[in-house]
Amino acid sequence: MATLTVITLTLNEEHNIGACLESARWADELIVVDSGSTDRTVEIARSFTPKVIDVAWEGYGAARNHALTEASGDWILWLDADERVTPELAEEIRKILRDDARSINGYAIARRAYFLGRWIRHSGWYPGRVVRLFRRGTGHFSETRVHEQLHLDGISASTQHDLLHHTDPDLQHYFVKFNRYTSLAADDMAAAGRTFKLRDILLRPPFQFVKMYLLRRGFLDGIEGLILAVLSSAYVFTKYAKLWERSRKKAVPGVGS
Repeated sequence: MATLTVITLTLNEEHNIGACLESARWADELIVVDSGSTDRTVEIARSFTPKVIDVAWEGYGAARNHALTEASGDWILWLDADERVTPELAEEIRKILRDDARSINGYAIARRAYFLGRWIRHSGWYPGRVVRLFRRGTGHFSETRVHEQLHLDGISASTQHDLLHHTDPDLQHYFVKFNRYTSLAADDMAAAGRTFKLRDILLRPPFQFVKMYLLRRGFLDGIEGLILAVLSSAYVFTKYAKLWERSRKKAVPGVGS
């Protein structure tokens, strides 16, 4: 039977990391890459695995790639700290490891997100399959600060069962991430040479709302779906506004200092 390494990134995730690692305790190896937590995250993680590695923060992609260099399993499953592997998905993954089909290098897994107390079933969030399980040595992560992507060599398939994503329990939690992620997204765009255009904040935010709430049937997710569509539109507006701000500071030295 092929072996499995689970990799997880943390920064002050004491309220999540225990449940996350408990759901993956059956794996052959657990690796937690921490970037300076000041709460009990590291202590809790070490109660599950000795492989808790402290690294300087250089972005999500870089941290996950570092975890890959430490992994020894035949297969890699990457999780966020607020995600949980269901018993059904765990059994399905164990079957994949037993069969170890050589023609397949990765498996896309649907994530079911719990947002403001509701499981989101539409809005473009579900099923939103992403390759989360892959054969070691066949994939690497983009070196972006946020919203990293796995680049996989070879063929991928899909699992039948979902991964549970316990995302934002309340709006305060959402807006803490909102500010951090929009800044990182703006940094990534600026680093890639992206320039601000007025249409980015005039057209992209309303299109995001229409896409999520109408085209992807977010209205079926109730008031939470409406809130999610509005906030996602604001997210798009804010990341491009921050790109404008960075461009302005670069063009006019001393602005914002």
